[in-house]
Amino acid sequence: MDNPSDLAGRYALAVDARDRLALRSLFTADAEFVQPPAVTRGTENVVTAGADAIVAVVLDGTAHLHATHHTVHQTVIDLDGDTAWGWVYCLAHHLYRGRDGMRDNAIAIRYRDHYRQVDGSWKIARRELVVDYIEDHAVTVPGL
Repeated sequence: MDNPSDLAGRYALAVDARDRLALRSLFTADAEFVQPPAVTRGTENVVTAGADAIVAVVLDGTAHLHATHHTVHQTVIDLDGDTAWGWVYCLAHHLYRGRDGMRDNAIAIRYRDHYRQVDGSWKIARRELVVDYIEDHAVTVPGL
C-alpha cells in the first residue's frame, strides 16, 4: 500500500467478512487496540496489545452476531515520513436476533489511528475507538 488511506476500508471489509488473515495483515506486530467502556461495558479503557490478540478480540467479540456492516466515512491522515496519524469516522452496524426479531446495534465511531510503514507497507500501529453515540432498533434482514 502506497499510503495508509486504504487501511480503514480494508479493516471494515476484513471484519465484516470475518477474515482473520486479512485483518491480521493490517496491524503491526506490536500494535495496540484501545476500546472505551461504552464498547467493553466496563469502567476503563481496555488496551489489547499485539496483532494476533487484536484479531482475536475483534473477531471473537463479534462471532455471536448475525453480521456486521461497517460504513467508513471521512478520513483525515497526516503523513510524516514513515509514520502517520489519522481520524476515521465509521458507523458500525451489529446485527443480532432479539426477542422481537432482528435488531441493529449501531455505533457511531471515530478511530484515532497511528500508522507506521513496515517493509514498505502501511500498517495500523495503534487504533483507539471513540464512541459518539449508540442506537439500537429493529431491522428487516432479507432472507430471514
